[in-house]
Amino acid sequence: MRPLLIRGARVIDPSRDADGVADVLVVDGKIRAVGRNVAPPENARVIDGAGKVAAPGLIDLHVHFREPGQEDTETIATGAMAAVAGGFTAVCAMPNTDPVTDNQAAVGFVVRQSIRAAKARVYPIGAISLGQKGQQLAEFGEMVGAGAVAVSDDGKPVVSSHLMRTALEYAKVFGIPVADHCEDPTLSHGGVMHEGLVSTRLGLKGIPSAAEEIMVARDIILAELTGGHVHLCHMSTRGSVDLIRRAKEKGLRVTAEATPHHFALTHERCEGYDTHAKMNPPLREAEDRDAIRSALKDGSIDIIASDHAPHHYDAKEREFDDAPNGIVGLETALGLAIRELVVPGLLTLPQLIARMSTMPARIFHLSGGTLAVGAPADLVLFDPDARWKVEATAFHSKSRNSPFVGEELIGRTLLTLVDGRVAFDRSLGGD
Repeated sequence: MRPLLIRGARVIDPSRDADGVADVLVVDGKIRAVGRNVAPPENARVIDGAGKVAAPGLIDLHVHFREPGQEDTETIATGAMAAVAGGFTAVCAMPNTDPVTDNQAAVGFVVRQSIRAAKARVYPIGAISLGQKGQQLAEFGEMVGAGAVAVSDDGKPVVSSHLMRTALEYAKVFGIPVADHCEDPTLSHGGVMHEGLVSTRLGLKGIPSAAEEIMVARDIILAELTGGHVHLCHMSTRGSVDLIRRAKEKGLRVTAEATPHHFALTHERCEGYDTHAKMNPPLREAEDRDAIRSALKDGSIDIIASDHAPHHYDAKEREFDDAPNGIVGLETALGLAIRELVVPGLLTLPQLIARMSTMPARIFHLSGGTLAVGAPADLVLFDPDARWKVEATAFHSKSRNSPFVGEELIGRTLLTLVDGRVAFDRSLGGD
């Protein structure tokens, strides 16, 4: 593996509280040196990092790669390619595939496909319940042994409080978090967007904020009861933020994530019955969006995750009621976060990197999130000032379902290293 030296970049590494101009030397897949005037070894590739940011590779704890079962919308290989194009060196794949990732063999399949793809690291998340049916626990120990880093029935809430309690207790034994999709299905049933003025105007059945908040409160109570670690997926309401703040004040093992679409958009984007704005949890009101932004600023919400959810073009072209939920997000997450959070002054770049790299690594106990000497060279080099237009045809994902197509984002990945290997290089035609 050819040595690589990034010279004179702004090196941001929240794991070491580092932020300053420096050189980064990568040798044999590891970070060899970080500092001023680092001499490159013979035959090293030298990259001019002036005006650019070098940081630990981004880590996304919440993606959907559709393999096995829906390879026409995404595969592990195409998803991993989209990830490195977006600056992500590691992602965690949710288990709502067909068949469900609820056993040792299914987890092993994801691991093998990730190795074969040789792009971003793809960590499997095992299902909480067999078949995601919410009735019987999957075998956590076997899945963890095969490579699962967490368990979740994402896409489906764990309705049974007894099952959720048991899952938290069982997962605690193996030192993994339980990631929950917080939704009370008796309140959300039949709903297709946020319940509010827009849904009323459009004549669409709404989903009240309480559908999320009831389950957030339930999960927090069970985390306190069991001492287990609950990770709350894609938070969307101001009520949820208040509940999480109180849980953290009590020192409970509760972590939470927010998505770029929930801190960038509101339910008004559904006007015109735009199915690219249809997701679950739904886009909420401006006050909810602002609460999510504030929670990211003060750390009540720990991380940013894309909830990358690819769908075929035909599926999103249906009537709003019938179209599937979700959007692709890996290739736009960084640009949206800089545009919506850094440029307005809500977060500094080091805080953003912490929420998109260092904190995700800590929460799910993953390698990465650091540029410490000796660590695997999972690294992203990006231009924080680059302005670029989102073009669907330029996506590396198989799918194109994004509400941000045509918009200008700020900040773009130039180079992504995974284990010291160049996984994406825009200068070599990465587009």
